[in-house]
Amino acid sequence: MAGRGHCIFDSTVGRCGIAWGGSGILGVRLPEAREIETRRRMLRQYPDARELPPPLMVEIAIDGIAALLRGKPCDFSDVVLDMNGMPPFNRRVYEYARTIPRGETITFAELAKRLGASGAGHAVGQAIGRNPFTILVPCHRVLAADGATVVSA
Repeated sequence: MAGRGHCIFDSTVGRCGIAWGGSGILGVRLPEAREIETRRRMLRQYPDARELPPPLMVEIAIDGIAALLRGKPCDFSDVVLDMNGMPPFNRRVYEYARTIPRGETITFAELAKRLGASGAGHAVGQAIGRNPFTILVPCHRVLAADGATVVSA
C-alpha cells in the first residue's frame, strides 16, 4: 500500500469510511447522520489522504467490516493497522483488545493490569475512547467497571 487514501463504503448501518497508508489501515469511521458528514470527518482526520479505490488489503478489511455489520463473524487478526505516531500505551491497549475473543469482555482496570500497568484503568478508557480502528479493534469488548462501553471518537 503506497501513499495515503480513503474511501466511503456501504454497510447495513450506512456509508462508512476507511483510510489507509503505506503501513496499513489508519482508521475506520462508522457512518455519521449523513454521508457528507462522514466524508468531512474523514477529510478532517486524514487531510493528506486522497479518495481512491481501496487496495486489496483494504478491500478485504471492508468486506469483513460489512459482513460483521450484517451479523456474520469475521476475524480481523490479519488486517494490518498503521499505529505509527500513536502513544505506545494506546498501541498496547489496541493490540491487546484485538486478542479478546468474540463474546468475551474485560474491564479497563483488568486490561491495565494485564498490560502491567495496574492503576491505569482510566488511561485504558481514554485509549479505548480514542480508538481510530472502530470494529477492527473491538473496543466494545473493553468495559468500564460498571459494564458501560465507550464510544470511539
